[in-house]
Amino acid sequence: MPEKLTLSTWPTPMERAPRLSEAIGLREEDLWIKRDDLTGLGGGGNKVRKLEWLVADALDQGADTLVTTGGPQSNHARLTAAAAARSGLDVVLVMPGPASPPPVGGNLLLDALLGARIVWAEGASGAAALTAEAEKTCSVLREQGACPYLVPFGGSSPLGARGYLEAGNEILAQQPDVRHVVTALGSGATMAGLLAALGPERVLGVDVGALPDPARTAAAIVGELTGREQPAEALRVRSDQVGEAYAVLHQPVLDAITTVASTEGVLLDPVYTGRAAAGLIAAVLDGHIRPGERTVLLHTGGLPGLFGHAEIAHRAGQALRTGH
Repeated sequence: MPEKLTLSTWPTPMERAPRLSEAIGLREEDLWIKRDDLTGLGGGGNKVRKLEWLVADALDQGADTLVTTGGPQSNHARLTAAAAARSGLDVVLVMPGPASPPPVGGNLLLDALLGARIVWAEGASGAAALTAEAEKTCSVLREQGACPYLVPFGGSSPLGARGYLEAGNEILAQQPDVRHVVTALGSGATMAGLLAALGPERVLGVDVGALPDPARTAAAIVGELTGREQPAEALRVRSDQVGEAYAVLHQPVLDAITTVASTEGVLLDPVYTGRAAAGLIAAVLDGHIRPGERTVLLHTGGLPGLFGHAEIAHRAGQALRTGH
């Protein structure tokens, strides 16, 4: 296995959140935010940790092009494009949608600036269908003489999860008495790496609706990463913040985003970190996280997606007009 490619400066900061902590029912000293949004590369976010390992593997295999998948506002796709630019590689992003692309904003704007080429996979819906389209794209690239490397959906593989095994060890060094680490649970590798470092009793995953059974996916990844079987049933997972669908704004998530911003000046996105914060608040309300227990909210980034999410812009505009 090649050594990872360094794409940021580590460790990321661990910041106190006393006003947020008291606002949601914890003690002032209980809550901290692990700032993995401050990873620097391409607008920041948690995927940088995974890409350090995956891009190193791509370079080791002689690849000249990274290919990956994601929605039009995918943070993973944006950071894959940034990692490709930093490493001197081409990048192709395979996204669902019509042949005529949506308006350029948020992550799509950054994808363009980073030099990404986008393949719009009409009719493809869900991670499996997009992966199939990405594999077809890799075949076409090979026929054209390129050497593509397929980066998995969300960077989620045992190799990518090594980045969050490292992050879990960072958290332990910064907060040795941590009782809960709350993270968004999307494609599974972030939670899997944390589980490998911290154990299932300390990690709470908040399902964002990206996969039909994310707990089983995370358990399978941590099993491959550690060589020890991890029963999915033993994982702490909340699925109450998905709402209607993955990319649809859920009102408790908007409330959580507003609460975090107004108490700590920290901005969250509506798909991942917003759901993680909403899950944290719900866990305090139902007693799964209690005052006096040291808790870390993992901020996985995603701010550019806030600017490309039409529904949150509409609701924020309504609030401005009404003064609420």
